[in-house]
Amino acid sequence: MLIGFKCYCCTNLSSLPFIALGFGSLISGGKFTLEIYFQNLLTGLGDGAVIAGIALGLVLAYQGSGVLNFAHGAMMMYSTYIYDELRDTGDFVFPISFFGTDRVNLLGTPEKGELAAFWPAFLLALLMAAILGLLIHLLVFRPLRGAPLLAKVVATVGVFILLQSLVLLRFGTANETVRAILPTDTVTLFGTRIPQDRFWLAGIVLVTALLLTIIYRATVFGLATRAAAEDEKGATILGFSPNTLAAGNWVLASVVAAVFGILAASLSNGVNTVNYTLLVVPALAGALVGALRSFGVTAVTCLALGMFRSELSLLQIKSWWPDFARTGMRDVLPFLVIVAILFFRGKNLPTRENFVDVRLAFAPKPRNVFPATIILSGLTILAIFFFDRALRLSLYESLTSTIIVLSIVVLTGLVGQVSLAQAVFAGISGFILGKIAIETGIPFPISPFLGAFGAVILGLIVGIPALRIRGIQLAVVTMALGVALGTILFTNRWFIGDTGALPGVPPDLFGINLAANVGTDFNRWEYGLMLLLVTVFCALFVVNIRRSSTGLRFLAIRANERAAAACGINGAAVKLQAFAFSSFLAGLGGAMMAYMRGQISGESFSVFASLALLAFAYLGGIGSVSGALVAGVIAPGGLAVALIAKGFSGDSIGTYANLVGGVGLIVTAILNTDGIAGKIARDNQSKRNAKIETNKNKAKL
Repeated sequence: MLIGFKCYCCTNLSSLPFIALGFGSLISGGKFTLEIYFQNLLTGLGDGAVIAGIALGLVLAYQGSGVLNFAHGAMMMYSTYIYDELRDTGDFVFPISFFGTDRVNLLGTPEKGELAAFWPAFLLALLMAAILGLLIHLLVFRPLRGAPLLAKVVATVGVFILLQSLVLLRFGTANETVRAILPTDTVTLFGTRIPQDRFWLAGIVLVTALLLTIIYRATVFGLATRAAAEDEKGATILGFSPNTLAAGNWVLASVVAAVFGILAASLSNGVNTVNYTLLVVPALAGALVGALRSFGVTAVTCLALGMFRSELSLLQIKSWWPDFARTGMRDVLPFLVIVAILFFRGKNLPTRENFVDVRLAFAPKPRNVFPATIILSGLTILAIFFFDRALRLSLYESLTSTIIVLSIVVLTGLVGQVSLAQAVFAGISGFILGKIAIETGIPFPISPFLGAFGAVILGLIVGIPALRIRGIQLAVVTMALGVALGTILFTNRWFIGDTGALPGVPPDLFGINLAANVGTDFNRWEYGLMLLLVTVFCALFVVNIRRSSTGLRFLAIRANERAAAACGINGAAVKLQAFAFSSFLAGLGGAMMAYMRGQISGESFSVFASLALLAFAYLGGIGSVSGALVAGVIAPGGLAVALIAKGFSGDSIGTYANLVGGVGLIVTAILNTDGIAGKIARDNQSKRNAKIETNKNKAKL
């Protein structure tokens, strides 16, 4: 079935322009002509080339080490910034300062209005990309070789945050305009003018895919990599080092991404910390069509995706196009491709046999819940009344983050289903809450529960693919969904209103205003008490799940679905139940966030927010309620960051918090897969087991 699918792609993608042309003739009208549709289609080759550069790198990294690198777009971005600075100033910028400086001039200082020589800048940037790929492998993913899947996902998030922070520190936040490298003259084709650089990029993509195919099929390095991808033990017996092969593939993956990032940088309005990083989603779609093996199918698919993404951007402004789909359709397309490949094909990603057994995150059974609840609630109440407004806000941010992280504990910690869309569930609930309150007048506390149930509906829809896929495949699907919904809903006027953000309606109960802000009275204690009550409810809800037979079924599915099925556990029902519980908790967190901020926007619920929450959930301890509490405290904007900031002057903490956070996530993923709370719980469990064993031995004597 897979072979048939590949052949279909290869034989039919070449006709896509003509299909699109015929489609355009049917729907053209007004000021749009056939030429405009055709022009837009071919212009998308530039977008497709960038996507292909990331996708080919994803295939290389996966074949080399079994890691699906969500940070590959960030690696492309970093290399492009290095190149741009070399051409503009001749300076090579260090990631960290040495001897009080963060740069050294290597190419001389260009004259005003001039640029440094292209080839030295280009080759130096590629050299830096190679070193970057090698270091990421040696320092991050080689130590994680036998780590759980979630640890590798968190590590890619850490690398992503680290590279993004380095760019912000060294190059600033403004868009960097990169001068064109490839010819920009136009050619006339079928009555329309197309820039030459699009065809150059498409040609370079196809040549690169061909060269990689030859390397993998005709060289010792490539054949050994393919052997290791199937079975590392077998490759080792044949005399090949899996670590050396992985290092070579990471270097090659980073260089390929850098080449296309640099060549295509001039096609956009500028390079920033967002545009390349988000392209990892369509790149994943292209790589999955190629089954994470075929460079040719991956390249052709990515070019086609770029073309159709460009065409959708044009169609969205047509008068006949539905209002609810005016934005985001170009991001929906990769999601549909990913779902089709992973769900309907019914075949998992290629796996590899490792030497090291994988250990699941510790999910302890809660003990001494009542005393801990009373003590923590009492301390929180004291903080609500005695903290100043700034610290009180950070406390509220920690509590709302805790609620959403609890949703991750249920879904990922207990069931093993990796979701990168939890922030999206929260956002859906927040916007539904606003619409309900404004348009229907349904009062509090009914409205937040209705918003949470709206998130449940979405969660069940997302949970359907989980009936056939799990692990990294599900992470890919939910990440693509997060990007798609983030653009089609959170930027769409029909959903968020004319102002771009939906104002919240203050919660009112028996005449008591529970809003966080009233006039000049900010971060009110009334809201804090309500938030604490909701947080305690959510925490106890998760505790009861873990203690119940439902929790045991969750853990059975996490450990081994086949064994669970043999014991009579309905895996499909259990997964859907977990998605329902998880999305409900995320929905309540989104509702509380809406009440806290008074006015919400889609920026607060992006896929980046989901990645950060998953990462901090892992850092705190993803298998327990106590881990969720720790994650809430150390989350961005949380209490720990605010308390540390009080000891610093200026913007020191704000500048370096994300950088330190990225490094912390990587170190935690490598050294402590249980997280902070998980390690404490596992150590305590080991001590209790040792004490029990000692008592048994004494009794025998």
